[in-house]
Amino acid sequence: MTAENSESEPRRASTGARRNPQSEEAILAAARALLAEKGYAGFSIDEVARRAGAGKPTIYRRWPNKAELIVAVYNADKAAHMIPSASGDLAADIEAYTLQLWGFWRTTPLGETFRALIAEAQTGTAALDALRHKFLNARALELRKLFADAAERGEIAPAAVDTLLELYIGFNWLYLLTDRIGDTASVRAMARALARAGAAAGE
Repeated sequence: MTAENSESEPRRASTGARRNPQSEEAILAAARALLAEKGYAGFSIDEVARRAGAGKPTIYRRWPNKAELIVAVYNADKAAHMIPSASGDLAADIEAYTLQLWGFWRTTPLGETFRALIAEAQTGTAALDALRHKFLNARALELRKLFADAAERGEIAPAAVDTLLELYIGFNWLYLLTDRIGDTASVRAMARALARAGAAAGE
């Protein structure tokens, strides 16, 4: 970094082991902008640090690798984009949630980013760990409530929740990885099929 850049992009003061919300937001904003400009392949911690005016040790203390930082951006942006449906009908709620999710994937850089993360997870342990422990844990928590609420209403068998959750995630990843998230007509059929399967599991 040049002296001129150092003056225009001052580094934020370290807060030691404590997290600095302002610094974290600057890092996430820089990571978000970099993904939008250069995608997954052009993403680097070095460039995020430069843009955020943060030291790399600050980033690595919070996110040990680029995959975990990307997952953090993905989860934050998806949470802001999604408005979970609570119609009281599982099939309708699944359909509404999925259409929002696919819209998020199509209209932001994070759909392509997530597809690239899944691809890297096939050969890289850091991406695989981030996908399994950071992404899926957060995603499963949100989706599990959708199915658990249906079980509480008596729409599906409680024992079917985990299986339905895995089937749902598999369906979405299949359509994302094969570039078919414009085929929204399939969403309603999937939602109804899962609701029927969950109800049948209790018979």
